[in-house]
Amino acid sequence: MRLRYGFLAGSILSAPLTVAALPSAALAQPVQGLYVAGEGGATFNQDQRVRSSSMFPDGRDRWKTGAVGIGSIGYGLGNGFRVEIEGNYRNMGYDRFVSGGVQGRADGRRQTYGAMANALFDLDIGKSWLFPYFGAGVGYGWTAMNTSVTAPGNTFAQHIGGTYGAFTYQGIFGLSMPIPWVVGLSATAEYRFWTMLGPQSHGATAWGTVGGRDVSKEYSFASGHRDTVTDFNHSLMLGLRYEFNPAPPPPPPAPEVMPAPTPAAARTYLVFFDWDRSELTARARSIVAVAAQASVHTTVTRIEVSGYTDNSAAHPGARGEKYNMALSMRRADAVKAELVRDGVAGSVIDVHGYGQSHPLVQTAADTREPQNRRVEIILR
Repeated sequence: MRLRYGFLAGSILSAPLTVAALPSAALAQPVQGLYVAGEGGATFNQDQRVRSSSMFPDGRDRWKTGAVGIGSIGYGLGNGFRVEIEGNYRNMGYDRFVSGGVQGRADGRRQTYGAMANALFDLDIGKSWLFPYFGAGVGYGWTAMNTSVTAPGNTFAQHIGGTYGAFTYQGIFGLSMPIPWVVGLSATAEYRFWTMLGPQSHGATAWGTVGGRDVSKEYSFASGHRDTVTDFNHSLMLGLRYEFNPAPPPPPPAPEVMPAPTPAAARTYLVFFDWDRSELTARARSIVAVAAQASVHTTVTRIEVSGYTDNSAAHPGARGEKYNMALSMRRADAVKAELVRDGVAGSVIDVHGYGQSHPLVQTAADTREPQNRRVEIILR
């Protein structure tokens, strides 16, 4: 039994050494600066073996479930590690003395108290509402005993009292749950394994016919020290922890900025006409069809259709300019009608006639220039 629990305690004490072996995915919760904590709950002591004595019988002390309270002040280093000083108190009732030589009624209490220095490490498991932590501590404590054992028939009566001090150590595992509406405040749920080095020696007096190693003797009085070992304690607690300088929460991820769509460059298609004509040739219809198809596969807000003529005319002067203006409009209307036949909505088409202005090719007056007899289709 001693070997098994000694191994357990040694494993817990070595817990801080395992921090370096943690996977890289386990990141530290950045507790930083000063904090205070308090917790309380139930405590359970394993049976303590009563060491053999020449005056008192062998056996085991069995304890009832008791209460535990712990207060601590600590400092977070901001990288997952924190250190703290704690004060602790445990109180439990005496259940019975288990012995083959003594069967009787037990009464009284056992109280332990002390101070410890702890080192802990907080884990970030990717949950903003839950942070596991573990650690270990060493310190010094005292056990105060005030118990009695009374066997029927006055065969044995014993009283144990006094206070014994020794070094203590503990292992800690807990869960921290930040309370979102109070910055810096966290609820905690925790388990602790605690033990005091032994043997623990307390003063005892006894009357009766049972002596050391459960050997019968004449009814007599005995006094001396009663030693116990295997003081292994388990505590389950709930508590609160408050950080005075909590780390700011990580900034939320920046919203993905969708790049503004690059406006499509204006695309221009040229449709050419025979002299003094506004009818579309086969070549002209094929160009209009290409423009219509492009408008379907491109973000288009409007289509400009602009008609032009060259500067020649059957009648020179103002009359000829007026004629060319009307001719350019007819050419533009003819292209619009063809676009609509090819599936383009007429509501997005703007039609203009510019006559002989804005020539593609500069020429002398009254010159028949095929490139100036045109309609420009511009997709915007």
